[in-house]
This record gives sequence, structure tokens and C-alpha cells, in this order.
Amino acid sequence: MRFIARIIEKLQRHPKRVVFPEGTEPRVLQAARQFYSLRLGTPVLLGDRTQVKQAAAALNVSLEGVRIINPGESEDQPAFIKRYELLRRYKGVEEKEARETMLNPNYYGAMMLAMHQVDGFISGANQSSGSVLRPLFQIVKVAPETTTASSCMVMEVEDTRFGTDGVLFMGDCGVIPEPTVQQLAEIAVSTAQLANQLLGVRPRVALLSYSTKGSATHPSIGKVQAATALAQKIAHDKRMEADFDGELQVDAALVPEIAARKLPESQVAGRANVLIFPDLNAGNIASKLIQHVAKAHAYGQILLGLDRPAADVSRGANAHDVLGVAAIVGLQSIAYKELYPPDKAQVPLPLQ
Repeated sequence: MRFIARIIEKLQRHPKRVVFPEGTEPRVLQAARQFYSLRLGTPVLLGDRTQVKQAAAALNVSLEGVRIINPGESEDQPAFIKRYELLRRYKGVEEKEARETMLNPNYYGAMMLAMHQVDGFISGANQSSGSVLRPLFQIVKVAPETTTASSCMVMEVEDTRFGTDGVLFMGDCGVIPEPTVQQLAEIAVSTAQLANQLLGVRPRVALLSYSTKGSATHPSIGKVQAATALAQKIAHDKRMEADFDGELQVDAALVPEIAARKLPESQVAGRANVLIFPDLNAGNIASKLIQHVAKAHAYGQILLGLDRPAADVSRGANAHDVLGVAAIVGLQSIAYKELYPPDKAQVPLPLQ
């Protein structure tokens, strides 16, 4: 709560537009109302206008300040269809298929994001990750000079001795099942960048394993070691101030007393505020364990490496979680070009 309160305070100074494709979902309606009430910007709900209003009335949720768009009736629909045809022509997509696709709120919302009609995109409260990620990867795509799209969870635990005042950034917990060395390094750097942007502190990044500095031998450990070295190089080339260390066991990364015995000279061990997992199994399991067993506040999945800010929230998220993710995505958009500098060749075509 402390963390999100600070995010909200910052975003109130720079309100943004965030699209929520799941316009009739009760948790989304409640979050959208709070987004407007807290002066964070303009929430945009997608769906049939009558159905959205009925769902809001059933919850006694005011729609004042909330914009509602029915993709099937939108004046932008013809231009979006044409744009989608151009993007997917190599897959043989023609007008009929493009028209049907653009009726899907996730695809319509992704196109709004790509065309800069909104500043952020939030979906996933009642849909699978694939239904959310596929439109984003097809339409928004990865940022210039980036090859890896991944995700991270922002976790806030009660014990402020962990991370930065109890806040930990954990990646990748939702996108890449078996990252390569290159992907793991880019996940580490992207997650560190987000931690720096949101917290304003120096990221201390631990690349995790079941081994600490050679206490075991296995190809998977070698991958983490190589990814650590590559992440350090990428960060150096970007002139990014961050510390990376690995491979580390999670207790060595988080507990000062254990770190003092195992790695007394490490800048990361015992002080990590960013945790990078070797694969999606580990990341997803760990994030859900912390959320439910430790009763942590969990915000994510925040998508990293895309050309525009977006998030895929969990189907287990509550309205507060959705609001927190929307605030994070809104704040990301303020300085997004600093994280992922634009490539002039990839500026979206104007709507015809």
C-alpha cells in the first residue's frame, strides 16, 4: 500500500489515459472508477455501451469521467482494420478477417495503444494470458533496439527489511518459459530499469539459481552465470547504474546474515531489490507463493520490452490490484521513451 500510494501521488501530477478492454468486468469497473476519482487520468472501457452501463449500475459504480467505446460502432474501426491488414499481410490476413479481429476488445485496445490514442493498456482479469499477449505482440510489438518482451511482478511485503522498503521486482513471471542467455540478461536489465523508474533507487539485481557461486554444477547454472555477465555488459553500454550478481540462491540474495557468510563483498547479496528467475516455472511459482502465503500486495504482470506500456493482470486480481497495475502503467508512460528510445522507422503510420 505504501508503494502504490507513492505511485498514485506521482501519477496525479501527470494524468494519463488507460484502456481497459474488459469493460463489463466488475473489478475493472471498480478500478476504472477509482482511477478517475483519484485524478490519475481518463479510463477507457471497451464493450457494448448498454452492457457496460448495466454492469456499472448493478455495482452502483458511477461512470462519470469514464469513456466507453464499442469497437463495433467506433468511427476509428475502418482505419484500424486497414492498419491491421497492413501489419498482418505477410500472414495472408484480408479485410474480412481483419474486420472480425478488430471487434475483439483486446485487439481494438492494442491498436488504440499502438496509435497513441491511449497511454497504457490493462487486460487479463477474466481472460488467459495468451488472449492478452497475442494482440499486443502482433500490433504493438517489441521496442526498438530490444529483442525480448518479458514481464515482471511488483511485490510489496510487510517486512520492510526485504527489497527496498518491502518492495521487490520479480521477473520473468509470465511470458518466456525457457529464456536463453540473451533473453535472461535482457529480462534482468529491463526489470532493473523499471525498478529504477518506479522507486528512484539503484537496482540491486540477483540472478537466481539453486546454487550460489559454484556451490553446484549444472548447465542451467552456467546459463545464469553467462546471463549475469551479459546483463552487466548491457547495463554498462546503456550507462545504467545498477548492480548485478549471480548465480545466487534466494536466501543469499535476500537475507543479510546469510549473505555475510556466503558473499561478504557482494553489492547485491542480502540487499537485492530485483529477483530474476532462471525460467517461467520458478518465477510464476515463487510470485504466487509470496502473494498468497506471505499475503503480499502483487501488481503485475507488468510487460517489459514492448514499444508501449501494457500489463496482463491475473485472473485472481482484485479491484485494488487492477488499480495498482493501472497506476504503474500510467506512470511508466511518462518517461517510457527514456526506457525504450523510439526508432523513427517504427513510428506508427497516421490513420487514413
